Amino acid sequence: MASPMDLLRSNLSRVRIPEPTNRIYKQECCVSFDTPKSEGGLFVDMNSFLAFGEEFVGWNFEKTGNPVYLHIKQTKKKLVSEDRPLKKPTLLAIGIDGGFDNGEPEYEEAYSIVILPGYISLPFPSVELPEKVRLAVDAILLSEGAERKEQVAAWVADKKQVSPYATNLLQIDNGVAVPPSGWKCAKCDKTQNLWLNLTDGMILCGRRNWDGTGGNNHAVEHYKETGYPLAVKLGTITADLEGADVFSYPEDESVLDPHLAQHLAFYGIDFSSLQKTEMTTAERELDQNTNYDWNRIQESGQEVEPLFGPGYTGLANLGNSCYMAATMQVVFSSHSFCTRYYMNQSLKLAFERAPADPTVDLNMQLTKLAHGLLSGKYSVPVPEKDDDANVSKGSKQEGIRPRMFKALIAASHPEFSTMRQQDALEFFQHFLDQVERAHSGNPEDPSRSFKFGIEDRILCPSGKVTYSRRLDNILSLNIPLHEATNKAELEAFYKLKAEKVSEGKEVSSDEIVRPRVPLEACLANFSAPEEVQDFYSSALKSKTTAIKTAGLTSFPDYLVLHMRKFVMEEGWVPKKLDVYIDVPDVINISHMRSNGLQPGEELLPEVAEDEVGSNKLVANEDIVAQLVSMGFNYLHCQKAAIRTLNAGVEEAMNWLLTHMDDADIDIPISEADVIPATASSTVDQSKVDTLVSFGFPEEIARKALKASGGDIEKATDWIFSNPDASASSDVNATTSNSTPSPSDAGLPDGGGRYKLIGLVSHIGTSTLCGHYVAHILKDGRWVIFNDDKVGASVNPPKDMGYLYFFERLNS
Repeated sequence: MASPMDLLRSNLSRVRIPEPTNRIYKQECCVSFDTPKSEGGLFVDMNSFLAFGEEFVGWNFEKTGNPVYLHIKQTKKKLVSEDRPLKKPTLLAIGIDGGFDNGEPEYEEAYSIVILPGYISLPFPSVELPEKVRLAVDAILLSEGAERKEQVAAWVADKKQVSPYATNLLQIDNGVAVPPSGWKCAKCDKTQNLWLNLTDGMILCGRRNWDGTGGNNHAVEHYKETGYPLAVKLGTITADLEGADVFSYPEDESVLDPHLAQHLAFYGIDFSSLQKTEMTTAERELDQNTNYDWNRIQESGQEVEPLFGPGYTGLANLGNSCYMAATMQVVFSSHSFCTRYYMNQSLKLAFERAPADPTVDLNMQLTKLAHGLLSGKYSVPVPEKDDDANVSKGSKQEGIRPRMFKALIAASHPEFSTMRQQDALEFFQHFLDQVERAHSGNPEDPSRSFKFGIEDRILCPSGKVTYSRRLDNILSLNIPLHEATNKAELEAFYKLKAEKVSEGKEVSSDEIVRPRVPLEACLANFSAPEEVQDFYSSALKSKTTAIKTAGLTSFPDYLVLHMRKFVMEEGWVPKKLDVYIDVPDVINISHMRSNGLQPGEELLPEVAEDEVGSNKLVANEDIVAQLVSMGFNYLHCQKAAIRTLNAGVEEAMNWLLTHMDDADIDIPISEADVIPATASSTVDQSKVDTLVSFGFPEEIARKALKASGGDIEKATDWIFSNPDASASSDVNATTSNSTPSPSDAGLPDGGGRYKLIGLVSHIGTSTLCGHYVAHILKDGRWVIFNDDKVGASVNPPKDMGYLYFFERLNS
C-alpha cells in the first residue's frame, strides 16, 4: 500500500502553483456558507483554488477528479486577560459591526494537506512535502483571497481623501481675524452648524436639514456665488486637527486638508487651544440616525426575543449592504423563490449543473443563499459573554455573509459593485431583472410572480381613446400630503415650529408631528385622472388637453408598493418626506383593474406619416419653469418634459432622477429627443437601429418597442421574455382590448385582495445613506431582520415603510 507521501507525489500533476491572476478562495465555501471557523474547516482545491466545506468537498472530487486540498481550520484563541487597552474608534458606522472595537475573539489557524477520496492528511508546514506543494501552499496563504478582494468596505464617515483643492488654495488677505468663540452666521442669526470658508474667511451656516432644522444654506450659496471650494466646520477643530471637518463643495464630500494648520493660521486661528464643541458631519449623520425613526424602525429599547432556526437566519453586513440584506430577506420569504431555489433544488443538483466556476453561476449562488437562509444550519445561538455575571448566553447569531452572491449580482452594475450605500428599490428591480434574464422565458422563473401589466388610457376631447401597455414589477406611488388625516394636529405643530424658529430654537424630536396619509389615498392617486397637456389628437388634427388614467391589466402573486418619499430640492439635493403611511393588513385593489377597449369606445386613428413629421412634442414651459425653480438645469428639464409626454412635474422629476447621469444629458435636444405628440404606436427608427445593433432582427425590435412603449431597456427585457415572438403577433398600443398582449401572456393573475407580508424601512435622509431594516410576517407573527439580528417584532413600524410587500389572497 502506497504511503501518504507517495500518494501525494503521484498526484502532483493535479497541483498548480497559483499565478497572480488566479482567483483564490480561502474564506468561504462556494456552495455553502461554511468557513475555516466551521467545525470541519475549509478545503481549498489546489488545482482550481475553489474552497469547499467538509460536507461538500467530496462533490468537487466527484465532479473534477481533483484529489489534493489545503485544509484550513481556525480555532478560537483562549484569552489570557480581558484587560485590553481601549482603542480610539476610527470608524463611525451604522448598522454594521466594526464601528468600534467590540472585543471580537482571535483565532489560531492550522493547515494540512488532504488527499481524497480517502481524506489522507499530511501536516503543513513540513520539509518532507514536495517543493511544488510547499510553493503552492505558500502562494495560497500569502495571496489576498478573492473574497477579500470582492468584499466592499463598510459605510464609514471618516474615510476621507485628500482634496486637490487644498494644494495652492487661494486665500484672500482681507483683514479677517476669526475669534476663538462667539461665532455667528454673516447672513442670519444662526450660531450653530457654522462653516468658515478657507478662501475669504466668511463664516456662514450650513445646509438645512430635511426636517427644517440645521442651517439656512448660506455656506453652500456662498460657494455657488464665489466658487471658493473649501470650508471647515467651526467647533470641530481640535489641537491635533485630526477631527476637523473640512468640506469640499466641488467634490460634494468631506475631505482631508493636509495644509489645514497653515490655512487656519491665515485667519489668526490658534488651533492648539481650541476644544471641540460641534459634531462633525459624520457624527451628526450618526446622531440623526439615532433619533425616533431609528429607534422605532429598529425597535430599539424593546425586549425583542431573538429567533433561531429555519427561515430565521440573519445576513451579516458586508459594509453598506443593508439594502441588499433587507430586500433578500423578504424575497426569500416568498413562496415562489423559496420553492424554486430551496424546496425544488438541492445544493448538489445546483453544483452539478453549475459551470467549472460555480461562483459566477447565478443559479448556484441563489441556491446557496436560499439554503443558507432557509435551512436553519447557520441560524444558531453563539456564546455571548455577560460582562457583569461572566455567564455565557446565546442571544445572538453570526448569520451568513453573502459575499459571493453580492459580487455576482453586482458585477454587471456600476453602482451595486461599489462600496456606496444604494437604494433598496433599485436593487430589487436589478435583482429581478437578473433572475429573469437567467431564466430566459423559462416558466420556472420566480421573478414572474412579481410582474404585472399596467395600461394607460388616454381620452381625447373627441371622445376617442388610445391605450398603451407596459410591464412592471413594482407599483410606485406618490404620497398626496393634502390627504393627511391629522390636519388639525399638523397645523398646531407648524405654528409651534414657526414660533421656535423665530426664537432661534429647534423643535425636539418628541414634539414633531408628521402627516398621516392613508395607503388608500396613495392608490387612488395612482388611478386618478390627470391632464396631458399638448396631446396631439389624430382625430382633431391638432394639439389638445387629454385625460389619462392608469390601471393594472393583471394582479401579480406578490404586489410590491414603493412609496415615493424622496424628492429633489434645490441644488439636486435628495430630501425625504417626513410622513407616516397608514397601511392596513389587507387591501383590495380590484377597482384598479383595467380591461382595455370597452364596448362603445372608438380608438383614435393612427397618425399619418406626414403628420408624424410635422407634429413633434415640445416641452411644456410650465413644467420646465417649475423644475428650473427647484434648481434643475433648463436643458435637462426640457428633456424630462418631452420624454414624459408633458405628463406633469412629478413625472418629469422622476425621469430626471433616473437619467441625471446619462452620457447625453447635456447634449442639445435632437431628433432622438423629440417624439411624436401622439402616444400612438409609431416606433422611433433610431431605437429600432439601436436594438438591431444589439443583434436582434428588425421586425422583432420594432414589435418589442411597440410592446414596451418605446423604452429600449424594457424592449430588451421583452425580447428576452418572448424568445419565440414573431412578427405576426405584433402588439399595437392603440388597439388594446381585454385580451392579454404577448407581453402579458403567462403572467400570474387573480383577485384583487392582498395581505401585507413584509416591509422594508429606511432610516436616514437619503437612499444613498442611512440604513435599511426588514419586517416580515412569518408563522403568524412579525419578525424583524436587522442585518444579522433576527427577533420577534414587538411593534412593527407598518406606517414607516419604504417598500411594502403584499401576497395575493386566493379567497
